[in-house]
Amino acid sequence: MTRRFLAAAAAAFALSAAPAFAHLDPAGHGSMMAGITHPLSGLDHVLVMVAVGLWAAQMGGRAILAVPTAFVVTMALGFALALSGLHLPFVEPAILASIVALGLLVAMAVRMPAAAGAGVVGIFALFHGYAHGGELGAATALPFGLGFAISTAALHAAGIGLGLMIGRMGNARLVSRFLGAATAVTGAALFVAG
Repeated sequence: MTRRFLAAAAAAFALSAAPAFAHLDPAGHGSMMAGITHPLSGLDHVLVMVAVGLWAAQMGGRAILAVPTAFVVTMALGFALALSGLHLPFVEPAILASIVALGLLVAMAVRMPAAAGAGVVGIFALFHGYAHGGELGAATALPFGLGFAISTAALHAAGIGLGLMIGRMGNARLVSRFLGAATAVTGAALFVAG
């Protein structure tokens, strides 16, 4: 049991670590690759995307597909809003709040209907997508958008996989709650530091 706990803790640590690279230059690496690496270069994005997957796995059933899908689709809408020039206030505070909120949802193992869970993550996803649109730079919009959608879905899948793996452990509730609490505390620390 200790070996499984250590494996889960190591996987969670690896998934939550911020990669040590900056955003890729679209001219040198292409807009798609810039989009793929974009969510991976910020601890805030990684924590939220993995937490969405963990929470979906905790809820199970339809939520496993509905919650991450709602995030990706609504994030694309936020990206389109940014490209259209529409102003969305409180983007950074909402992103930081999403880390705390999703961490708490995981820590408290909150269960709700899949549609309600999709609505909750959709609100936060709108701000994440808007932020991606604001950081488009010289990249071409469509490949960049597809890239960060693919990367986001992969992070959700990692969170779901981690959640399902934890669910097979004898102390699953404790491990999930610990990971959720650690996510929420990290989000609060980023909020204070920002």
